[in-house]
Amino acid sequence: MSPLDATGAEAVHPAPTAVERVADAVRAEILSGELPADAPLREEAAAARYGVSRHTVRAAFQRLVAERLAVALPYRGVRVASFDRDTIVALQQLRAALEVEAVRIARQRYGSDWPDAVLAPARDALERLGASADWLEAERVHADFHRALVAASGSPRIIEAHAALGSELLLFLLHVRPHYTIESLVVEHRDLLDAVQSEGPESVREHLEHSTRLLVED
Repeated sequence: MSPLDATGAEAVHPAPTAVERVADAVRAEILSGELPADAPLREEAAAARYGVSRHTVRAAFQRLVAERLAVALPYRGVRVASFDRDTIVALQQLRAALEVEAVRIARQRYGSDWPDAVLAPARDALERLGASADWLEAERVHADFHRALVAASGSPRIIEAHAALGSELLLFLLHVRPHYTIESLVVEHRDLLDAVQSEGPESVREHLEHSTRLLVED
C-alpha cells in the first residue's frame, strides 16, 4: 500500500532521474566500503555499467564531489575521497561547532529534563539502532540520532548546516566501524542522551573527541 501525503491522498514520489540513480549506486558502494578511499571513478566504465551517457555520469560524480564523498583532481580525474587525519579532524570540529551549540541552546531552553516530545526522535533512533540488522542500516540510524539532538535546538540554520553533512557523516561511521559493535554503539548513545540533559554541551564535545581519537590515533 502506498503511503499517504499530508492531505490523506496517496503520495506520489517521482521516479529517480538517471543522474540520481547513478549517484545513489556509486554512493552506496562508497559508504559500504566496496569502493575504497582514493579509488578512481571512471566515466566511461560507469556509463557502460549503468547504461547512461557520460554526461549523466559526470553530473552524478559532481553530486558526490559536492557531498565530499569524492574529489576531482587535476590530471587524476574523480576519485573516492581519502578520509585522512586532516579530513577527520576538520569534520569533527565542524560537527562540534554545530552539535555542541545545538545542545547548549536546547539545554538553555529546557534545562536538565527535556520534554518527552523533544526527546522522542532521539529515543526512536536508539530503538531502531538496537534493532538494526547490519552496519549500513546502523550508520544511517546513528546519523538520525545526531540529527535529533541538533533538532532539539529548534535553530533552523544549525539544523540546515548539520543536515548538509549527511553523506560525510556516514563515511565517518564507515571508518569508525571497526572500533564498535552495534550493541556498544547503542549503549554509548543512550548514555549520551542522558548526559546532554544532565551535563550539557560538554558531553557532546567529549563524545566527538573520543571518536576522533579512535581514528587519528589508530
